Amino acid sequence: MTFARYALYFAPPADAAWAQWAAAWLGWDMETGQPLAHPACDLDVAAITETPRKYGLHATLKPPMRLAEGQTEAALRDACATLATSQKPLRLEGLEIAKLGRFLALRPTGDETALNQLAAACVETLDAFRAPPTEAELTRRRGNGLSPAQEANLTQWGYPHVMELFRFHITLSGKLDKPTVTATEAYLTQTLLPLLPQPFEITDLALVGERADGRFELIQRYPLASG
Repeated sequence: MTFARYALYFAPPADAAWAQWAAAWLGWDMETGQPLAHPACDLDVAAITETPRKYGLHATLKPPMRLAEGQTEAALRDACATLATSQKPLRLEGLEIAKLGRFLALRPTGDETALNQLAAACVETLDAFRAPPTEAELTRRRGNGLSPAQEANLTQWGYPHVMELFRFHITLSGKLDKPTVTATEAYLTQTLLPLLPQPFEITDLALVGERADGRFELIQRYPLASG
């Protein structure tokens, strides 16, 4: 399959109960490249999760990128494998449900220093594979209003929210109005929160690709070095 863009994710273990539930919540299984039925509830889950659905259940480490001229998927795979062998598995205290502006996400609890360092390594190490953003992409990013630091990241790395501005999160919703975000948070607290891992571990990196239909699919996992 030919992919339009590639990204490096943290993708939760496919066999974890919390990951299976949350993938169904979004309605998309990156592992199989197939849609999933949403949990039955009184919320309009399809509308709530429409924006993040195509990306699958994940946290972005290297944002989606088109391949630079002369680069290949095979070379990117090799680079991901090499990167993974240079990084150690991570363990944090756990995950929690958090409001980030108008959307909901899972955020880690505990010291995020090593996690932020892993994300920075992913951004920097794989940057040679990234094609420069188009003028249309730059205009779209800047249309949201960027701080000087975000503009500097966009110029250097092609994405505003990386390096010192990185904030690990697993998106669970699009932007919601206040009543919907309140109701959704209450439902997720009741159903998903009891399933969340304590501790929370990252043991591999997931290379994913954007298909012709705009949805992201797992290409390969790369185990982190055992240290």
